[in-house]
Amino acid sequence: MQHDGTMDFPLGQSATKGGAIRPLAERMRPHSLNEVIGQDHLLGNGCLLPKLIRENRVGNLIFAGPPGTGKTSLATVIAMEGSCKLLKVNAVTSNVAELRETLKLAKYHGAETCYLFVDEIHRFNKSQQDLLLPDIESGEVRLIGATTHNPRYYVIDPLLSRSHLFSLKSLDEEIIEQALHFCLTDRARGLGDRQCSAEEGTLASLALFAGGDMRRAYNLLETIVEGLPEGATIGEEQIALFAGERGVRYDRDEDEHYDTASALIKSMRGNDPDAAIYWLAKMLAGGEDPRFIARRLVIFASEDVGLADSRALLMADAAFRACETIGLPECELNLAHATLFLATCPKSNSVTLAIGEAKRALRERPAQSVPSSVRDRHGRNREDREEGEEGYLNSHEFPENISGQEYLEKPLTLYRPKTSGAESAISERLDKWKSLRRSAQKSSPL
Repeated sequence: MQHDGTMDFPLGQSATKGGAIRPLAERMRPHSLNEVIGQDHLLGNGCLLPKLIRENRVGNLIFAGPPGTGKTSLATVIAMEGSCKLLKVNAVTSNVAELRETLKLAKYHGAETCYLFVDEIHRFNKSQQDLLLPDIESGEVRLIGATTHNPRYYVIDPLLSRSHLFSLKSLDEEIIEQALHFCLTDRARGLGDRQCSAEEGTLASLALFAGGDMRRAYNLLETIVEGLPEGATIGEEQIALFAGERGVRYDRDEDEHYDTASALIKSMRGNDPDAAIYWLAKMLAGGEDPRFIARRLVIFASEDVGLADSRALLMADAAFRACETIGLPECELNLAHATLFLATCPKSNSVTLAIGEAKRALRERPAQSVPSSVRDRHGRNREDREEGEEGYLNSHEFPENISGQEYLEKPLTLYRPKTSGAESAISERLDKWKSLRRSAQKSSPL
């Protein structure tokens, strides 16, 4: 960024500046709205945004999406289409003093002819984001923010309410492949001067390794072409060099972390072992702590399997212990074992519902006292029993341990068994016990 905050490389400028070669991804940035690739859900036929961009009637915008999906490129194109200046601030390196100066410059140029672009806006703390509000509120500054995080968690509500939020999607492999083909022949900005070609299917493989990230795809292609002589053909042997570098987009402690964990849990809950093992593999490939996964499995065993198959808790706990005592990479097998077991178990959330009902009863009704008949009669309470007070009936002295005695002052129904797996037998057993309890209570002299 120059001192006044304008772009370093205006349109049409050489690929080199001060002896440094501009990266291919930077050179291939679109020059107009028609050159923007992908994002048809925002820029396709019938969408409102392209019309507003061309007429310079766009308000404050926040673009959210994975890396390499075109957030910065789209911000640049919006400014170009409206013949506006784009003042760039990177929230990673900026500070309050620089932000104040850039805001002054944006107000000097005026909102009609200038945009303030804040890259990685989620990196601004609350105070820095608050600093943007007065000028955006007054309309003196038009903001375009870009973030790879969920803005609803990282951008303050007042700023979100004053902006239009648009989500960009990872680019399809076919779109990336087409862009790479064009780049190989483009002499003005691409690699056309190298006169290289590609064997059929090689650029498709390269697009696959990019994982929806256009910047990464350009970087990979540039590295390969620069390492080959002019006029060479790119083959699978060159692509194979990058096969081990294919990264899985997975940010621990960020959105991808929670989204993938959620997908794992919901796949197991939905009895889909294939999806469950896939999301498990992605978490492990992304560097997730296996103990985090194991903890989720232990919770799931009681929350979603419960009494339908009580072995689930033992299996999940064993996987957790394996993660602590064995560690990676071997404990991946234990996690896979437990994941597939849980995904194929019968499911019941009656445990979750029962403890929820019990908590609600305590919250919404007066707390019950322990009935005198089942209070502890050892130690200091040994002589507290009043004359004529009902005594405890030892359940082992009655058929099927049913004495007819109540264990709550006011009986409640909190646990409602389901008919899944082993819990169907529990349901039948409880119905039988209820009948025995009623019979015992009728025959009791008390």
